[in-house]
Amino acid sequence: MNAMIFESSRPPITVPESTLSEYLLGSLDGREEKPAFIEGPTGRIVTYGQLRDQAEAAAKGLSGCGLKRGGVVAISSPNMPEYAIAFHAIAMAGGCSTTLNPLNTEEELVHQLSDSDAGWIITIPPLLEKVQRAAAQVGIEEIFVFGEADGVTSFTELIKTGMGMDVELDQGCVTAADIVTLPYSSGTTGRPKGVMLTHRNLVANIEQYLAADKIETDDVIIAVLPFFHIYGMVVVMSVCLREGATLVTMPRFDLEDFLHTIQKFKVNRAYVVPPIVLALAKHPIVERYDLSSVEWVMSGAAPLGEEVAMACQERLGCRVYQGYGLTEASPVTHLCSKDVGPRKIATVGQAVSNTETVIIDLNSGEPVGPNQPGEIWVRGPQVMVGYLNNPEATARTVDEEGWLHTGDVGLIDEDGYLLIVDRAKELIKYKAFQVPPAELEDVLLSHPSVADVAVIPVPDEEAGEIPKAFVVLADPIGEEELKAYVAERVAPYKKVRLVEFTDEIPKSPSGKILRRLLVEQERAKLSDPSPF
Repeated sequence: MNAMIFESSRPPITVPESTLSEYLLGSLDGREEKPAFIEGPTGRIVTYGQLRDQAEAAAKGLSGCGLKRGGVVAISSPNMPEYAIAFHAIAMAGGCSTTLNPLNTEEELVHQLSDSDAGWIITIPPLLEKVQRAAAQVGIEEIFVFGEADGVTSFTELIKTGMGMDVELDQGCVTAADIVTLPYSSGTTGRPKGVMLTHRNLVANIEQYLAADKIETDDVIIAVLPFFHIYGMVVVMSVCLREGATLVTMPRFDLEDFLHTIQKFKVNRAYVVPPIVLALAKHPIVERYDLSSVEWVMSGAAPLGEEVAMACQERLGCRVYQGYGLTEASPVTHLCSKDVGPRKIATVGQAVSNTETVIIDLNSGEPVGPNQPGEIWVRGPQVMVGYLNNPEATARTVDEEGWLHTGDVGLIDEDGYLLIVDRAKELIKYKAFQVPPAELEDVLLSHPSVADVAVIPVPDEEAGEIPKAFVVLADPIGEEELKAYVAERVAPYKKVRLVEFTDEIPKSPSGKILRRLLVEQERAKLSDPSPF
């Protein structure tokens, strides 16, 4: 490619040729008794030594059940210490984990279990009935549970069995090039696809992250982002384990529980998504809790506007910064330094080490220079092998030169900082103009009466598409007043044309706005305009 390639300004790294579990748990350096995990709701502690020993025992137990190199084990569970034990047990046995969203429907479970060719499932008792129905449809007979349930083997029993087995795990046959995990993409563009990530992909990305953002061994990190999602799996669970920090797990996000957990365990670092930053910035309940321990808040998974970031920073007295990535890149490609100033706080930072970026004009398909928007392409050692069983989608996403076509629109400024504009496929086509929904959402969120918002395209005979805002109010305000507020702050073609007030914005567990659900609801209304 004859392109203007933006090289990373960060020093290059050497990627260790190691398996993930060896890299994270092979040498604990005297950390055996240090808490690796604290279960937030109960206060139960799992030390680094227990994590390693129980993972090794569970690996032996899984091997005894027939798990071999390349075999796939599914995990369907909320965050808890056992999640990490199971994840590493599978890796130590030479297997590959496919991580399931606990909220998946039975049909979605069947798709992922079948597509990944999973041979075993690990889940929790409340999900067991749904998991069993899905397992029966794809012929999976062996299910393990965290906890106890009739008719299935507890994960604790699997660990005990492994501890009694006088066998050595044959990890010599497992290489850094082997697939270690198979998360599924969010499915915003069609059916979810299995993303093949190797040991080397994840080890590289952990090294890349730590070269840009140092974690301290005395850091206490709240693990509310789901481990089944790549952000929670790598940035929270794996990066923090590498540096010997302590993770406080939460099974789900609830604002009061979140604030209470931070206060109780004196959490100093929080990895979150924009809706949580918004709550920290604006929700009145925050004032009831002592959050003075919080030093750093990192936001990812979706763009975070400058005003919300600054409001959170000022209210908590901490630093707020952003990163960018996607499942297909393990996930991190860009990251802010923790000392990022106000002028750059809305950006997702500079490329991590060993990562190249190009920006491709949406109309010409040609690379562009600084401060010009286009589709973001990235290349580096963290980029996936491809999509499982889907060479066509792989070829569309990763080209022959190794460039990952992200589908996101952004620009790189003169200092190498990346600003995310929007998803290419989510841009609203108003007449001849492209309107980014995320930009309008940021403007609306800057209004004190707006608690949350999502903007979608709706069909229009004259313009093709017009922006419609779904707004959750913090205080009463009229539609016309809101529209005027936006109109004063954006170009005329970007104005919000329709406003609908709602109680809640649908979001994925990772915090992304599920615009497609709102689009589908809007289409249904248009096809049946009757109010009865």
